[in-house]
Amino acid sequence: MQPILELCNVGYTYHTTAGETVALKDISFSVNPGEFISIVGPSGCGKSTLLNIIAGLLPLSQGELLINGMSRDDYKEPVGYMLQKDHLLEWRTIYRNITLGLEIQKKLTEDAKRNIDSMLKTYGLDDFRNSYPRHLSGGMRQRAALIRTLALSPELLLLDEPFSALDYQTRLNVADDIGNIIKQQGISTILVTHDLSEAISMADRVFVLSARPGTLKAEFPIDLSVTPRTPRTSRNAPEFRNYFNAIWKEVDNEHS
Repeated sequence: MQPILELCNVGYTYHTTAGETVALKDISFSVNPGEFISIVGPSGCGKSTLLNIIAGLLPLSQGELLINGMSRDDYKEPVGYMLQKDHLLEWRTIYRNITLGLEIQKKLTEDAKRNIDSMLKTYGLDDFRNSYPRHLSGGMRQRAALIRTLALSPELLLLDEPFSALDYQTRLNVADDIGNIIKQQGISTILVTHDLSEAISMADRVFVLSARPGTLKAEFPIDLSVTPRTPRTSRNAPEFRNYFNAIWKEVDNEHS
């Protein structure tokens, strides 16, 4: 099975008038089709920088990055990217927010419209398709942002703290909703989060980055004995506490 994503000795250095700052160094890992990866680590370790490199928003300073066996420069298919804020345009309806990326890429075909209609119905937003973002709750806005991303049919999805702006209860509910949607779609996903419980409950594997310059310090394959496994049920698994304590120890050592 060819990995959807391969990183080999990836590094990134910021260049400023004050000099160079090494943000990431010798990052190597792969992501398999349909796999969900969480990345955690201390603040400033380069987690978001790594996502920006994978998304093609920042160039590599060192190493190699392949998507579906192609270099990042040669890979022309969309990579889905959800940020902390939903970035819905307040003057466009939910439906027209969802179609925005397809409109820009001139890919708003009849098949694409049918796909959007199906997702709106499946994920509980069909009644709000003609509403404006201000009329939706924070959780509904994030679901709309996810549908907008999935409408582009990405093979790889990047999530940068997508639930951090929500209150705790809404965050749990939305993480469960979105985690289940991603699993149903079978999309390879990388989540960056400061919330260790969130990382464990959603992921097949959790990677821990060291303090800057960020390197891959530890990897934890997650195997939880709950059926069905969802972000919500995962937190009740008997193994959950052990994973949390082990990952917390790695991250806390970096803070120290």
